[in-house]
Amino acid sequence: MKRLALLPLVSALLFAGSAQAHQVWLEQNDKGANLYFGEFGDNLREASPGLLDKFVKPTATLAGAKGEQQLSLNKTSNAFALSGRAGKNETIFAEEASYPVIERKDGDKVVSRMVWTPAARLVTSNAAVEPKLTLDIVPTGKEGEFKVTYKGEPLAKTKVGIIVQSGWGKEGWTDEQGIVSFDRPWQGTYVLEVHHTDKTPGERNGEKYDVASFVTTLSLNQPSGLKAVPAGPAATPNK
Repeated sequence: MKRLALLPLVSALLFAGSAQAHQVWLEQNDKGANLYFGEFGDNLREASPGLLDKFVKPTATLAGAKGEQQLSLNKTSNAFALSGRAGKNETIFAEEASYPVIERKDGDKVVSRMVWTPAARLVTSNAAVEPKLTLDIVPTGKEGEFKVTYKGEPLAKTKVGIIVQSGWGKEGWTDEQGIVSFDRPWQGTYVLEVHHTDKTPGERNGEKYDVASFVTTLSLNQPSGLKAVPAGPAATPNK
């Protein structure tokens, strides 16, 4: 089976001395929901102590017919455990908007300063969802159809990846309305990922930056279809 890597998080970002294609994503079961950091398609979940400790102040919100509820997050050995889970037709969205400014240097000279904002959303149905994240990907209400937005506006001509934990995946591009569609042949959890770079200078937590990089995932479960290929053994977290 051909292995499809998810979209690069950002080529300039260094984790443990090497560039990584990491993302955050949400998963839940009957007991609760967790926010993970790593590579879903490689069955890699970063740990604490380790790269999970680089997160400063991730936030999470549960949204449904009764409105929005802020959830608390408790860092465990390999995830952030959320204080709630999504029921039918509900969604959870989470992000880390406090990650420190990252400097890229040429010797002692700072060449550029970048901020990175990883985010994740989980849905429990194909029901249409209103975008809330700066970079968001949501179901439209039509089977297999999703919409990508940036600051609430459709993001056209943008690459979107979809993958299952065994490593099977596909890529597509949004149209002028930010819409992309995927067939999902397998049972189980899918994670979609989209990346966007904004070269407009700004400021985060009192520090100026030149470039803002965003990566957002959407997690969903599909009960029907072909039996999913088992995931490979869990990858070893980076130190």
